[in-house]
Amino acid sequence: MTNLAATPLDARSFDLVTFGLAVVLALHAPHLPWWLTATLAPILCLRWWQRRRRRARTPAWLKLPLLAVLLLAIVGWYGNLFGQAPGAALAIGLLVMKLLETESVRDARVGMSFACFTLMAALLFDQSLTTTAAVALGLLPPLAALRSLEPGRPPPAGWWRELLPGLGLLAAALPLALLAFLLLPRLNSPLWGAPNAGEQRSGLSDRMTPAGFTRLLVDDSPALRVSFDGPPPPPDRRYFRAFVMSQYDGASWTYRDVADQPPVPIEAGQTIRYHVSLEPTRQRVLPTLDVPLAAPPDASLRRDRVVIADKPVDSLRDYTLDSATRYRLEPQLGQHHARWLQLPAGFNPRTLALGRSWRARYGSDDAAIVQAALALFHDGGFRYTLAPAPLGRDAMDDFLFDTREGFCEHYSSAFTVLMRAAGIPARVVTGYQGGYWNAMGHYLLVRNSDAHAWSEVWLAGRGWVRIDPTAAVRPQRISQGAAAAVPGQLPWYQSSWLESLRNHWDIVNRWWNLSVNGFDALRQRGLLQPFGIREADTSTLALLLAIGCVLCMAAGLAWVWRRREPEDAARAVLRRLERKLARLGVARLAGEGPRDYLQRAARALPAQHDRLIELMHRYLELRYAHPEPTIESLRALQRAVRDFPVVRMVK
Repeated sequence: MTNLAATPLDARSFDLVTFGLAVVLALHAPHLPWWLTATLAPILCLRWWQRRRRRARTPAWLKLPLLAVLLLAIVGWYGNLFGQAPGAALAIGLLVMKLLETESVRDARVGMSFACFTLMAALLFDQSLTTTAAVALGLLPPLAALRSLEPGRPPPAGWWRELLPGLGLLAAALPLALLAFLLLPRLNSPLWGAPNAGEQRSGLSDRMTPAGFTRLLVDDSPALRVSFDGPPPPPDRRYFRAFVMSQYDGASWTYRDVADQPPVPIEAGQTIRYHVSLEPTRQRVLPTLDVPLAAPPDASLRRDRVVIADKPVDSLRDYTLDSATRYRLEPQLGQHHARWLQLPAGFNPRTLALGRSWRARYGSDDAAIVQAALALFHDGGFRYTLAPAPLGRDAMDDFLFDTREGFCEHYSSAFTVLMRAAGIPARVVTGYQGGYWNAMGHYLLVRNSDAHAWSEVWLAGRGWVRIDPTAAVRPQRISQGAAAAVPGQLPWYQSSWLESLRNHWDIVNRWWNLSVNGFDALRQRGLLQPFGIREADTSTLALLLAIGCVLCMAAGLAWVWRRREPEDAARAVLRRLERKLARLGVARLAGEGPRDYLQRAARALPAQHDRLIELMHRYLELRYAHPEPTIESLRALQRAVRDFPVVRMVK
């Protein structure tokens, strides 16, 4: 029996093992700490160079300190070793460390088996179509490495030939994987891999600081997809509110969740029903179009008509809402009047002075004060840019009177401070604005780059009124979307053909989200409704799974039987000669070799003695003298057997 622990690993297999680990590290790199990726990648390269170029082993005194440093670094970064992110980081680190001691076939098999498991863990962070396809293809190098470790297997001609058998294995596994996806009982929540507490994906926050939106405005990934019962609203009415922020400390605006008070009253005019598919945000807020009339299931409507889910959105969330696009929101402000006028003392003296001067000039005409502020932004030399100059302690003073450049956060924040300084109740609202209407898929695609901030002011007789000061500076941001707001920025990326390609590709992503990521326990129970079964229970699913597995195994056995190793050409020629000799009364005996059989046939057929001896020598030379017979010699043998006469002996 072969001792795998003592069998050395050849150079070809070591290259495949290293390549497999590099693929695993690359696929996990987006959610690993940058310092960990920057450390593990050089270790991987140095280890390959050490073994391939210097034929050296990693000293034992170096392995334990590296392992200790890895553990301490992960604990220092994450605070513990438990959870999805620290667990993945630890697994990747241990996998790369395993290469430092990989010298034998057993080491390589253990490392590649663990690499396959670690590779699949990447789906805990992202279940998109591209990530799933990348993980599936990422299995090819570990499978090729495991296949190269099979004893007696000659090396193929090129690297690509190493990967081809893995493609066949993945294709053969697809039917069984589809059965397991459809029929294995699904849990209402994941068994493991729950997101870490406090970890947040790219998305809106309950705290807004001018210049804090920059990360979102350059993020082109989808945030939500919306379909409507009827025609979609025009671009200038596609405002999706998330947080209504009232508290301002001179630097940031903050949302205050009021859960113990009923929603403010609304007098709804025109309403619209729509369906939202929200990407995971790991927050509880559910963006809504304009002002929602009620909350969806497993969520509640807060005082300022902000919809908050009962638990964070850790997976794709679908919900249906009715919203008012024409309304009067909170016509009577009541006792909360002071809440919307609060300003911190000692900040932005010039901004406060400007707001008070408007109050002195226009008196009780709040609408005129609003128009004065919008005229300032429109005519005051302000510029829309995603790379504004930094602001100091009195950020609004610096923005309004010095830099005069920024994006939606700057304009909504400055406008709201001006309104409060003038005595007009005002607040900042963050969410999304715009989106791309996908006519082919009949839905609105809203990306993270469509994140937006605007203001609401309270006017007597009208209630809360939406005012978007960004539109006064750059109206294209509202009418044409976020991509048109900054002309000349990344023109190749914002080209029409590439934008159209990205938006049409999103149809495929939406189908993946609905059909694969959205296939939950409820949809599984209704899987058999087209066949007359209203709700499939666990026993029915188990029976179907067992039947499907048996059919897959039968199909696999049939395929193996049909694909069994074919008889070589020389042996086929010999079989043809055997049939002819059998007709002459000389049948081959069980266990009789070709030399003995043909010599016996030559003795039994004296008239054909010399021809049979010649055929014997030709066959033995083709079959055993060369690894592969030449086509010319094989054809010559075929012609000789074809011309061999079948003349029965006359007694």
